[in-house]
Amino acid sequence: MNYLLISKELRPIAEKVEACQRISEADALDLYRSNDLNALGIIANVVRERKNGNYASYIHNRYINYSNICVLSCQFCAFAAKKRDAHAFEYASDEIIRAVAEALPLGITEVHMVGGLHPTLKKDWYLNLLRGLRALDPNLQIKAFTAIEVRHLARRIFRMSIPDTLELLRDTGLGSITGGGAEIFDPVVRNQICRGKETAEEWLDIHRTWHGMGGRSTCTMLYGHIETFAHRVDHLRQLRKLQDETGGFTGFVPFAFEPQTTVLAHVKPASAFEQLCNLAVSRIYLDNIDHLTAYWVSMGLPLAQVSLSYGVDDLHGTIIEEKIFHMAGATTPQQQTVATLKHAIREAGREPVQRDSFYRHLAPSAGNGTKPASAAETELICA
Repeated sequence: MNYLLISKELRPIAEKVEACQRISEADALDLYRSNDLNALGIIANVVRERKNGNYASYIHNRYINYSNICVLSCQFCAFAAKKRDAHAFEYASDEIIRAVAEALPLGITEVHMVGGLHPTLKKDWYLNLLRGLRALDPNLQIKAFTAIEVRHLARRIFRMSIPDTLELLRDTGLGSITGGGAEIFDPVVRNQICRGKETAEEWLDIHRTWHGMGGRSTCTMLYGHIETFAHRVDHLRQLRKLQDETGGFTGFVPFAFEPQTTVLAHVKPASAFEQLCNLAVSRIYLDNIDHLTAYWVSMGLPLAQVSLSYGVDDLHGTIIEEKIFHMAGATTPQQQTVATLKHAIREAGREPVQRDSFYRHLAPSAGNGTKPASAAETELICA
């Protein structure tokens, strides 16, 4: 590490990182408060390279937002709807299965599926959907449901304990759960932006339970609304603590808040500087989570490409029909080609590699009935 390029204030933290020592919450606050963005990138890239070499990954998957009908009314959310709202939607299970079947020949390895807390969909609807997706291809990874969806299913729909619900979902085809719904863990912030949603403790406990069953999941943070730097650091602290306990998180995916069509429209969107800073600090602090994903749907691909120099080693996927961020006002494209992602990675000086749901590198020809990556490069796939 070239310490001449790092401000004196940050050098003690840089020395810790280079010595493979864990930084403190106070150190993380100092990093967030720093205006030395280039130094943050230098330090974060030490961690990135140590964990992932020069590789940057992407995934071939199909996003499904099965319904936006939800019993909650989170202030930050423009996605959720009540049944009679004009923007409410709900896909039939056979429509979802057909959409995934149409994507399989394109080479997808995962279906990523989340939705609202639907008040009337029945237990059999969810189980039959999982069975139908599993029947399409036994090697297709079904990544579905946020922790709050799992809790909703357990308490309101299945009327079973959370462990029993997770076991039933897994036995029916669920391969991994998603990291959504974490938002910011601080209870005061949650009360203002998502009153009625599960608590931080409940979110963490569902992931803890899933990890205890041998399952893996991602973790997230929604930032750039009313939270402070201290709230972000506390959020990261709780994720790092659970990872120390279970080792079940595969990657961290922070999202910048999209305020445009929400009741928090007065909030100024996170700047490029703030997004790169948040990624770099996350990479430096979360020393026990191997992968950091730049979610280009909210960032845009150009900034996500730049983030590969700020600790990021993954650009997520090739995405089509993403609804949650676009209904909140995101103006990014809803899809990318594999060739575009690979070009962005190479242009940033990294080596592109396709990964699976657990961030494991795949050979050029995936073994689950998909095309070799070279044959699918010009297809519009989905993430």
